[in-house]
Amino acid sequence: MGRVKNTTFAMAAAMLFTGLSTGCTDTAPAAGPFEQSGELIALSGGDAGAANACIVCHGIEGEGDGKLTPRLAGLDPGYSVRQLELYEAGQRRHAEMEAIAARLSWDARNAVASYYADMEAPLGQAANAPTCTTAARQLVFSGDPTRSLPACTACHGRDLAGAGAGGPPLAWQTTAYNESQLRAWRSGKRYGDPQGAMGEVSRLLHERELQAVAACVSTPPDARDRREPRAAFLPERRPDPRSGA
Repeated sequence: MGRVKNTTFAMAAAMLFTGLSTGCTDTAPAAGPFEQSGELIALSGGDAGAANACIVCHGIEGEGDGKLTPRLAGLDPGYSVRQLELYEAGQRRHAEMEAIAARLSWDARNAVASYYADMEAPLGQAANAPTCTTAARQLVFSGDPTRSLPACTACHGRDLAGAGAGGPPLAWQTTAYNESQLRAWRSGKRYGDPQGAMGEVSRLLHERELQAVAACVSTPPDARDRREPRAAFLPERRPDPRSGA
């Protein structure tokens, strides 16, 4: 009997200290073993699994792949969380990202978004920064009032480095990525932005303008000797087909 009483007491004590007793019903469940920090989620994939870890496509430093996979380093955490919401809702389409977003809890999304927000945006090492033509510069920094086309800087910041959760940075994303997103907005494959602004802007741009603007916004106006992000995967990272996230 003494042994039974001791066992019962031990179980009760364990329930008390772990918040599992009936008197602690509003206690949040403990984070899973792979969701204890934003860094761990980025490295392990959290509940989405190791094959879907952020670093597989976005790089160890959140730098992207220099092509169509964007950098996450330095992004506003509110923006990143919002994009995960859009992926889960199907308002931003990308098969792998939709599946990953659906498996990450609210806390996990916030944790990993904060982890990347604290990273410094990498400057990359591509050979040459893109050329910003006079016409593209006019559109980027002044817009075109005759077409009710706003300047990119109106929402994305004077230096194109972002303006909070609603205006992500365009600078230091690749030209290819910025162009792909403008095309996604134009075709309706991507939507969910405030007041549908990006869809309207992308449709107002002529084809040559779209390409030129994508190149121009990829490098900040004070870049001078700076470069676009890396043009290829790091040697130690295996290629992955899930570009365009």
